[in-house]
Amino acid sequence: MSLNVLTYLFIGLSFALYLGIAIWNRASSTQEYYIAGSRVHPTANGMATAAVWVSVAAFTSLTGIVSFTGYDASVYLMGWTGGYVMLAMLLAPYLRKFGKFTVPDFIGDRYDSNIARTIALIGVVFISFIYIAGQMRGVGIVFSHFLHVSIDWGVVIGMFIMFFYAVLGGMKGVTYTQIAQYCILIFAYTVPAIFLVIQVTDHVLPQTGFGATVLASVHPGWAGSSVLDTLDNIVLDLGFHEYTTGTRSTLDTFFITATLMAGTAGLPHVIVRFFTVPSVRDARASAAWALIFIAILYLTVPAVSAMSQLNLINTINGQHGEGIAYSDMPEWFKSWELSGLIVWNDRNGDSKVQYAAGDAFLGGKPELNDRYGEQGQRLAENPMIDTDTSPGFDSDLQPYANEIFIDQDIMVLANSEIVNLPEWVIALVAAGALAAALSTAVGLLLVISASISHDLLKKTLLPEMNERQELVIARMASIAAIVISGYLGLNPPDSVVATVAVVFGLAAATFFPMIVMGIFFKRMNKEGAIAGVLIGAISTLAYIIYFKYLGGTRDDLFLGISPEGFGALGMVMNFVIAFIVSSVTPEPPEDIQLLVDNIRIPIDLGDSEAP
Repeated sequence: MSLNVLTYLFIGLSFALYLGIAIWNRASSTQEYYIAGSRVHPTANGMATAAVWVSVAAFTSLTGIVSFTGYDASVYLMGWTGGYVMLAMLLAPYLRKFGKFTVPDFIGDRYDSNIARTIALIGVVFISFIYIAGQMRGVGIVFSHFLHVSIDWGVVIGMFIMFFYAVLGGMKGVTYTQIAQYCILIFAYTVPAIFLVIQVTDHVLPQTGFGATVLASVHPGWAGSSVLDTLDNIVLDLGFHEYTTGTRSTLDTFFITATLMAGTAGLPHVIVRFFTVPSVRDARASAAWALIFIAILYLTVPAVSAMSQLNLINTINGQHGEGIAYSDMPEWFKSWELSGLIVWNDRNGDSKVQYAAGDAFLGGKPELNDRYGEQGQRLAENPMIDTDTSPGFDSDLQPYANEIFIDQDIMVLANSEIVNLPEWVIALVAAGALAAALSTAVGLLLVISASISHDLLKKTLLPEMNERQELVIARMASIAAIVISGYLGLNPPDSVVATVAVVFGLAAATFFPMIVMGIFFKRMNKEGAIAGVLIGAISTLAYIIYFKYLGGTRDDLFLGISPEGFGALGMVMNFVIAFIVSSVTPEPPEDIQLLVDNIRIPIDLGDSEAP
């Protein structure tokens, strides 16, 4: 069978499976719609949590950013993994024992304040929609390439699919769908990884192949050198920074890692998964299982990233390192070029494709249209770029200027084609990428619908609403959220990883301090919590907007801390302001303080009731 037929088959069968599971496990009550009736087995919930956690940012974009930036991208691996450990050990069991399955509900009851509940609700909805924008763009990229449609149409197709199994199934149907999605996405990531490692090093496991030597069949000049040593030498010759050393300052690296860790622990769509199991003990077991399932992918990412970069350079620049004629470029290159995610700019007019450091187009990204050049390449509207003054080019360090724009988000998807893996493996990767994107997007949609129907309406505006009305409104809120998320996917604010980084910064500066102090500091009151979260949110958002969208330069950075890392500083300000304000205002009511004491008292965890 052809690649197109296999791709349609794999994607079609996987979607049929998702829809079948959602319909079979359709939610019939608000308990089932929000938290699957709290009857999911810990191992199964761990797998579903891993599917929500991985997302398209980890499945596709993380590999791309590690592949292109090397050591600097280690902050994502350390921050996201460490954050999950912190969530599992520090927060999840206590939140599960408290019994409130949404972050706004916990904050509203813990601080005895509808104002705090509303602020948390606004934060949850805002953060969730930003996160969804990255997931929807990932869906669009996959569909655009493998189904040969535009990225916009790919997003629209993803919207229709999410409508059926999120709106109908609720958390009950989505949980079992996410279990299936985890199995598909982890198989789709690890199988090509094993193929890749065998081809490059003759090892089987990516974790051992990462430190092995490169085979002569890959490139005679690289034979006998380790993967990382080879990559260091190659990228230096092309004008890049050494792959195994970083360009960030130690302080910036620390703050980015801390932001990602604290942001992870405050993500509402991950927290809610710990309420789908029967007890606190099961929540702890579920967290442990999820960490194991997540580690399978995260321990594979570095090897796949490094070897992907080796193969990319070898394929584009050729055995002699002088570039390959455009007419001789393989089919995968021209296929991705049609999607606009790889674009060639023949700057020196030699008809060769050459990859090196620096921007290939003025302004960084190509501005595409429907025009094509004499050789069939896509043309961009960007003004001509001057080689001698182009950003990132140094004639003393590299043999030629860069002529290629490559979207980092395509590396996992394109990698199987670059190394000529079997077509069924390429089709499997497409199904896995869609599983990663949809599992997270649907989890976020359910968080948004619960925030609107349960926290805003049931708990605040319409407390007399019955369960049937709440369920109907929850489904209507899901439909509205799908439409808005589709719009954000069609008009994404940034790349997938950059968009997700903003989310983690805001979560770190807002939810994490409110939750931590709500659990471990019974003197914390609503005045302190509200003051702290406002300071954290405003400072972090202002810093991000200034440097991301208003022209801020590296010279303007506070202590050299990048926008991705400022969330940790916003978190510190939140903690300090909240502590000071709560110390000079009245204590919380006695029943609230007793409630805080109760959730921290060790009890027979197996007897904890479901909320």
